[in-house]
Amino acid sequence: MLELRHIGAGYKSLQVLWDIELVVHQGEWLALLGVNGAGKSTLLKTITGLIKPFAGELRYLENTINEIPVHERVALGISLVPEGRRLFKGMTVEENLLMGAFWYNDRKKEKEQMDHIMTIFPILKERRKQAVGTLSGGEQQMCSIGRALMSQPKLLLIDELSLGLAPVVVDDLMETLISIKKSGVTLVVVEQDVYGALMYADRGYVIQEGRVIQSGEAKKLLSDPIIQKGYLGA
Repeated sequence: MLELRHIGAGYKSLQVLWDIELVVHQGEWLALLGVNGAGKSTLLKTITGLIKPFAGELRYLENTINEIPVHERVALGISLVPEGRRLFKGMTVEENLLMGAFWYNDRKKEKEQMDHIMTIFPILKERRKQAVGTLSGGEQQMCSIGRALMSQPKLLLIDELSLGLAPVVVDDLMETLISIKKSGVTLVVVEQDVYGALMYADRGYVIQEGRVIQSGEAKKLLSDPIIQKGYLGA
């Protein structure tokens, strides 16, 4: 579905990613793992088009997308849940969700998708007319995921799902992502909690200092001595 070939990327003269090779298969849950500053968020921004790569090729559904702008990638089915949620705190839940439907002009489809999001996250239906800034952290993360889902993505990228959330809330969100995956959406999830991420993912990539240092099936990564020592404290 998505392939990164020898990607180098960063910010102006600062290179963050080096020779990244990565494949995402349709229908899977892929975990991107690594400590703070490893380059995970930069990688997601490169996939979405927020950052243009210095080198290499991005291929999505067998087409090169290096030169395709962000809004067109959304229309192609790539959607991002950004780190820190990036919601409009003074706007209502409904207004924030509608921001995710900017690319299509179809009120009927817009309403259908809105209703669909409310079935995924029933609490958002209760909070529909409430300002996002008054919601709990978990509810805000639900709203951020819902906004990304409004564009009906084929590929959903989630940056730091569990950031600032209680473990019980994270568990609920993980279970919801399982349902979203079963509906046909491919997931790429960035997470610092290596154990939690690999418990749910099909495969994983470990990024260190802007390079992929390990990849494979999630269960095999969990039992890998290097991962256990470096990331699980074993």
